[in-house]
Amino acid sequence: MARTRSTSKSTKTSKKKTAAVPLGKRLRRFVLRGIAVVFLVVVGLVVLGTFVNPPTNAYMYAEGTRLGPVKQTWVPMERIAPVMARSAVAAEDANYCAHWGFDMVAIRKAIEDGSSRGASTISQQTVKNVYLWHGRSWIRKAMEALITPLVEAVWTKRRILEVYLNVAEFDEGVFGVEAAARHYFGVSAADLNPTQAARLAAILPSPKKRSAAQPSTFVRKRARQVRDGAATIGRDGRADCFES
Repeated sequence: MARTRSTSKSTKTSKKKTAAVPLGKRLRRFVLRGIAVVFLVVVGLVVLGTFVNPPTNAYMYAEGTRLGPVKQTWVPMERIAPVMARSAVAAEDANYCAHWGFDMVAIRKAIEDGSSRGASTISQQTVKNVYLWHGRSWIRKAMEALITPLVEAVWTKRRILEVYLNVAEFDEGVFGVEAAARHYFGVSAADLNPTQAARLAAILPSPKKRSAAQPSTFVRKRARQVRDGAATIGRDGRADCFES
């Protein structure tokens, strides 16, 4: 009987202690645990992404629902013409090898110019395309800012660029450089020449409004700049981090 009473008293005491914990404190614990779980899930997904190619993403899924099956064929970096990788970097993120996910020089310049164009790095775009969604919400921007340094710490620069080139949109329903090369020029990504690669890179900011196969005057001019830029970063070492 003595043991039963002792156990009963212990249970009552435990319940009293639980009840005594303020609601605010319990909610804070719940939120912190939730954040910890989300963080661990994100870390797990990023680590998984070092060797598992993402099968799709939120935007690609939405476009597939709207248009029907999208075009995408995943290819490793070894099957992408080196000039295509250099062209993408020259067009979108010339300091790609020098930053840790955020190009502070480009960000400051964009703020001074009153524009966001040019401030988003390839690393940020990859995080957005693979793990998040398109849009300008502060929530997405905040999540992008948190995940980008993690991806930079876990993935190699070569891997980031490889994923970027395989998920970037090049036309309506056309994703990845392999599908884009065949869609516009009838060749594989491995066989792209400097002009073709430069044109593909030149349409990346607005792929639904620009064409690589029938380039406007603007796209032709932009492609010439990209081609020159790709040659420059190949010579001055700014391509070393993804070509070595």
